[in-house]
Amino acid sequence: MKILVNGQQAYGKAVLDALLGRGEEIVGIYCEPDKGERIDPIKEAALEHGLPLFQPKSFKKPEVWEQMASLDADLCVMAYVTLIVPEQALNIPTLGSIQYHPSLLPLHRGPSSINWPIIQGDEKTGLSIFWPDNGLDTGPILMQKEVAIKDDDTLGSLYFNHLFPMGVEAMLESVDLVRDGKAPKIVQDDSLASYEGWCRAEDVEIDWTKPTQEVWNLIRGANPQPGAWTRHGETTLKIFDCAKQAPAGGAAPGELTAVGDDGISVACADGQIQIHRLRPQGAKKMTAAEYLVDAALAVGDRLGGGDRF
Repeated sequence: MKILVNGQQAYGKAVLDALLGRGEEIVGIYCEPDKGERIDPIKEAALEHGLPLFQPKSFKKPEVWEQMASLDADLCVMAYVTLIVPEQALNIPTLGSIQYHPSLLPLHRGPSSINWPIIQGDEKTGLSIFWPDNGLDTGPILMQKEVAIKDDDTLGSLYFNHLFPMGVEAMLESVDLVRDGKAPKIVQDDSLASYEGWCRAEDVEIDWTKPTQEVWNLIRGANPQPGAWTRHGETTLKIFDCAKQAPAGGAAPGELTAVGDDGISVACADGQIQIHRLRPQGAKKMTAAEYLVDAALAVGDRLGGGDRF
């Protein structure tokens, strides 16, 4: 079976490597256009293996469709694609196109589908391999795999420890099902659908008046990107690694109850968050102990308020 791979970044490269590793015939690689001097990992892999490489700015042009058709592919494997690919391109391979999405579709359609389940307090998420169409993550489902969201999971741990490796495996399994003529097309139930846009800085300002679990979920779901944030005076702080703590009697939300090398404790509505790792505006990530070398923080200070950066 002749396969086109359309993808980018580490996940796209991992899928390509896995397909090549088991001897699949790859007839072309599509990836996003170069951004400055940075070379996408999947582009590097394509060049290393001498594979035909294409980087169109848009998949909506007839000349791109003609180019794809000339490769005579049986299947297109879409491994992390951010450009819109219309059905005119999706249907060019004889058997169509399949795509990876890191959620249990139709839940969490959209571009930040790993952040939001954590932020919203979901107990599970997963991945879908589906047949894309002209809608946004709306095509029929080929395969799904579930994963529990543990209370200490972050965006980073959930993706790299679970959804990334599971996704590579699921792509290989899906290719086999397509080859064998056993790949299902299960129509999504739109009545169960949810959609969220990009998880951006304006979505993840910490409200210390919220319950501790809600604050905890927000910080975890934005770690490492875009980074939940708060303010101390005129300084914006992005908050990363933390721990939950029991409440401190009499402390108001946002009030610092302990400041030391082991962390900075901040009161919430019904408990505390102890900050272990953070990034001040204009600086690198650092431990609480490193930050306190130069920062003037004291018990009784308040966090929160002000404009984001």
